[in-house]
Amino acid sequence: MSDFPNCPECNSEYTYEDRGLFVCPECAHEWATDNSADEGETANVKRDANGNPLQDGDTITVIKDLKVKGSSLVVKVGTKVKNIRLVDGDHDIDCKIPGIGAMKLKSEFVKKI
Repeated sequence: MSDFPNCPECNSEYTYEDRGLFVCPECAHEWATDNSADEGETANVKRDANGNPLQDGDTITVIKDLKVKGSSLVVKVGTKVKNIRLVDGDHDIDCKIPGIGAMKLKSEFVKKI
């Protein structure tokens, strides 16, 4: 009927796949698919807006005007930022922007130079 494996906890045949995990609707057990082990290794790679991998020390350019929360400052399109540092979290780039100071940026709003 389906190509999904039976649940390892309750041996149910009604399992389904959801976002890289197999899920059992009867006992609510979740386990990783075979492909998710490969994805887990590459999930830590941060990528810019164009899909290029970012590394510590890279130079990036901002691709969208970004308002600085709590002030009237704006990081303009084309602002060049040198020597970035990658961190975990929603804002995954730590950097020092000329004229503004230390900030955290999202990798989706930058491109690698």
